[in-house]
Amino acid sequence: MTAATPSALPVLILHTGDPDDTLKSQFGGYAEQIMLAAGLAASAVEIVAVYEGQRPQAPSSYRAALITGSPAMVSDKEPWSEDTAAWLRDALEAGLPMFGVCYGHQLLAHAFGGKVGYNPAGREVGTQTVELLPTAGGDQLMAGVPTTFPAQMLHAQTVLQLPAGAAVLARSDLDEHQMIRIGRNVFSTQFHPEFGPDFIRAHLDRYGRRYAAENLDVPGLSANVRATPVAAGLLRRLLETYA
Repeated sequence: MTAATPSALPVLILHTGDPDDTLKSQFGGYAEQIMLAAGLAASAVEIVAVYEGQRPQAPSSYRAALITGSPAMVSDKEPWSEDTAAWLRDALEAGLPMFGVCYGHQLLAHAFGGKVGYNPAGREVGTQTVELLPTAGGDQLMAGVPTTFPAQMLHAQTVLQLPAGAAVLARSDLDEHQMIRIGRNVFSTQFHPEFGPDFIRAHLDRYGRRYAAENLDVPGLSANVRATPVAAGLLRRLLETYA
């Protein structure tokens, strides 16, 4: 993996939503969690709360863009989300390195012509196994990554249909599109590199009754939660490799 020379420009975090207030008070918002997972100081980022109507500057103003998860649904096509999708199209054309997580993953797919909706296989929650596909073998970002690794999941919707030309790099038992690449330096994951095991355990504790009503094995999911160091390193790898 060849490291990129860091730019003096900030990394943009497109903030698309937050956990509930209790989880946020314990673990921080989604933008803060992504910032920490990427190894970035607050002075090195510009957080733009697009879900609150804020707008980013031109793509040329940034070193890279990271797109957070959200409780919102891409399929609702809210105005702020559609405006952000248009910005992502401009950013791809400008060659900006990007990494989308969960909602960000789905929004990137939607922005470039893919289809997003509820996963027919059901909700995917907890620490699950991700399997790399042969397409990841020649990818610079994934060099040296093991063929299977654990990752934190927390989603009901998924990328149902890929954008034209997108490459699938990884899958899981419940999601065939766990990681995709668009162009040369735009990546996204349905799983959450930024979530630690304590956040997932706390989430399962708060929402366990809801998930049990969906016939999920909440005690089993909680017992299986563990650290996910390979997944957690992907945000740093993107910045080191492309930005």
